[in-house]
Amino acid sequence: MSRRVVRQSKFRHVFGQAAKADQAYEDIRVSKVTWDSAFCAVNPKFLAIIVEAGGGGAFIVLPLAKTGRVDKNYPLVTGHTGPVLDIDWCPHNDNVIASASDDTTVMVWQIPDYTPVRNITEPVITLEGHSKRVGILSWHPTARNVLLSAGGDNVIIIWNVGTGEVLLSLDDIHPDVIHSVCWNSNGSLLATTCKDKTLRIIDPRKSQVVANNFEEPVALQEMDTSNGVLLPFYDPDSSIVYLCGKGDSSIRYFEITDEPPFVHYLNTFSSKEPQRGMGFMPKRGLDVSKCEIARFYKLHERKCEPIIMTVPRKSDLFQDDLYPDTPGPEPALEADEWLSGQDAEPVLISLKEGYVPPKHRELRITKRNILDVRPPAGPRRSQSASEAPLLQQHTLETLLEEIKALRERVQAQEERITALENMLCELVDGTD
Repeated sequence: MSRRVVRQSKFRHVFGQAAKADQAYEDIRVSKVTWDSAFCAVNPKFLAIIVEAGGGGAFIVLPLAKTGRVDKNYPLVTGHTGPVLDIDWCPHNDNVIASASDDTTVMVWQIPDYTPVRNITEPVITLEGHSKRVGILSWHPTARNVLLSAGGDNVIIIWNVGTGEVLLSLDDIHPDVIHSVCWNSNGSLLATTCKDKTLRIIDPRKSQVVANNFEEPVALQEMDTSNGVLLPFYDPDSSIVYLCGKGDSSIRYFEITDEPPFVHYLNTFSSKEPQRGMGFMPKRGLDVSKCEIARFYKLHERKCEPIIMTVPRKSDLFQDDLYPDTPGPEPALEADEWLSGQDAEPVLISLKEGYVPPKHRELRITKRNILDVRPPAGPRRSQSASEAPLLQQHTLETLLEEIKALRERVQAQEERITALENMLCELVDGTD
């Protein structure tokens, strides 16, 4: 009779708990959380939730410091003409978020640190290239301003948000609807799942599938009989995968190792109410003083509830084994460097002293000016009727540049007016 070996793991006792009532976002009554939203997007500064809005798509952005009831007139981020289907925070700028919509466009937004007094309606840039609804967004993990979008047209487009240009378009790889897309850790490869029940590993810069149709799974874990969509969240720092079922009321978590049986069940967090969606905080946004190794934001119909996972430790000292250096907010590459074939691992930071989000950073868009592409020099000729359209185009481009400059000036004045209104509100509250 063989002796049973009990595997000892530092994550064997991980406990999940709901945050206190005053830490939950109660009664988001601007509108109902959209059923199309399988998750909310969260970073160390903001929480974003897709909501329904009459006549178009919108999402709400809340500072994490704000708790309790949200006013029904709280400003929205709205600009799409169709429902918003996905949102994703930029990993290299906590104030930048991208949204994808049923209207076939992708918009990138700059979120101010202060609370605006009216809806945010002007994106920093609108990316147009898909012919059908766009349902998937994913920022590149190491290259600045590189954003992936996947649409109902079975096409994956990789954008340079800094210039608004298409870097790559993968339009002949997937024969059917793309269900999910994920980058690897350094952004050199993509993993995709498709309605044709095939998992593909893709080198996007070569537009080639490098692996698919794996013969046998490394491990197979039976879950339950529920037919709800599973939302997986993987933490590479601890090698723990969390599985949240949409419409379920539990979170199961497993540790992944290099040795058989590879998948080790750790625990299950259960609650009374089912989750309609789930958000996952990046590691740099956790409270290391409380041995917090994961934090979820559970969407109910009209509130968002934090769920905290902790490892019990008696010492108050920083736990080095729980918190290896983790990816920080600085990119390792520029978009052109990545496109040329360079790869780089994420720039890591230590959480020993805690993480302080950087101050507001402006997203700069530099569109190439087509006027810089001039025809070759030749002998001077008098203007003919055939040259009139070229002159008209030059005049049109000049007018567009002037309109752009005026729009930037109006936006700057709008921000100044908003700041003054906030100051006025503070003064009025102080005199009550």
